Amino acid sequence: MNYRLTAAAVLLWTAAQPLLAAEVPDSALLRSELERIRQEYETQVRALESRIEALEQRESGTATGTATAAPVPTGGAVTGNAFNPALSMVLQGAVNGYTADPDSYTLPGFQTDDEAGLAPEGLTLGETELTASANVDHLFYAETTIALHDDAEGSGVEVEEAFVDPQVLPAGLGARFGRFYSAVGYLNSFHTHAWDFHDAPLAYRAMLGNQYRDDGVRLNWIAPIDLYLNLGAELLAGNSFPAGGSTHTPGNVYSLFANIGGDIGDSHAWQAGLSTLQVDVDARASSGSAGDSVFTGNSDLYIADFVWKWAPHGNATQQNFKLQGELLYRDEDGPLQYTSGVDQAQLAYSGHQYGYYLQGVYQFMPRWRTGLRYDRLSANNRLLVTNLGGFASAQDVIDGSGLNDAGHRPERWSLMLDWTPSEFSRLRAQYNRDDSRATQTDQQWSLQYIMSLGAHGAHAF
Repeated sequence: MNYRLTAAAVLLWTAAQPLLAAEVPDSALLRSELERIRQEYETQVRALESRIEALEQRESGTATGTATAAPVPTGGAVTGNAFNPALSMVLQGAVNGYTADPDSYTLPGFQTDDEAGLAPEGLTLGETELTASANVDHLFYAETTIALHDDAEGSGVEVEEAFVDPQVLPAGLGARFGRFYSAVGYLNSFHTHAWDFHDAPLAYRAMLGNQYRDDGVRLNWIAPIDLYLNLGAELLAGNSFPAGGSTHTPGNVYSLFANIGGDIGDSHAWQAGLSTLQVDVDARASSGSAGDSVFTGNSDLYIADFVWKWAPHGNATQQNFKLQGELLYRDEDGPLQYTSGVDQAQLAYSGHQYGYYLQGVYQFMPRWRTGLRYDRLSANNRLLVTNLGGFASAQDVIDGSGLNDAGHRPERWSLMLDWTPSEFSRLRAQYNRDDSRATQTDQQWSLQYIMSLGAHGAHAF
């Protein structure tokens, strides 16, 4: 393309100026020096061309609003500055309010992770993400995200992601190794600032601890057909919920996923997926209001997801609509230990749990969107007390474990309105009518801000 040739010519011309000014009479020597300079800058020119191609692809996807982009597990993404890492920062914060005590929040019938609770009440800093990414060389691309967050226990720093993508795998293959968000499900692989609602769906909160990320390796393959077809697998360490602790045994935690999608005319695009997360749980702990439980056994999660997008004639700047939903089913089986004070009981636990959400987000005019979401959970657990361990009755143990759903089905309605004055900022108001608790409806509201600084790549479909 003309601007690629122009970029290469500018580099060569700038580097050759000292030679041209030096009045060297030997033309052969000039040619030799010119060839040396051309070789020296060949890598930089190729890098510039790669960046231009990546930008063209992003601009094309942004312009149409419906183009099916390869999601996170494709690997081989070329982003950032070829000479220095691309640096970005995302600031997130909110004001949260509840009519019920957020500290007593539970999901009856589910053993939840500590991070799956409600955000602190009042003004909270939320999470700040610091990201650096670049092509390491012609073989590898690397990215890391450091998260600074505030929660009920105070401020903390953690490595959210730190991964490497090989760039030269053949035949549509992609790979990733390091720490990353798993490709299981649809929403899981997106950072929270890219979510359409302030909080995670109830099913993600109950079964994935909001989001599942882990240390591991991923391999995927994109089929060379007209439809988008992506197949992949991950081997994971099991450091995070629902695994409970690192098993350090290859194959004890793994995921499989398949995604297919395409365009319908110039105004519609869709994507569907099936995935599973198979976990040999190692001492997964959960804290309740009356005591603590620890589960060890098998946890098999299955997810079906679907996304449909509409933008008139592919122009998403004025109006667009996105319909998104996921259905999750989990089967767990194994021994459970319940402790309260000095008493410690043993149970045999078998759980069959369901959850789903369905949401629609409509941009009704430039910069303004509104969205509605409904989500629900259901648990059918069997609990058999094998050792009372000092408790007065088996029912006390079952009730204290938190896995007794008592016929209650947690559900929630969410309504949001957000304003996006530019691609770098967003303000959002959200209201939840949360019936997760068995005895009380919680009226929840939040006012959220999301601010992006520096380089930030386009998100997946």
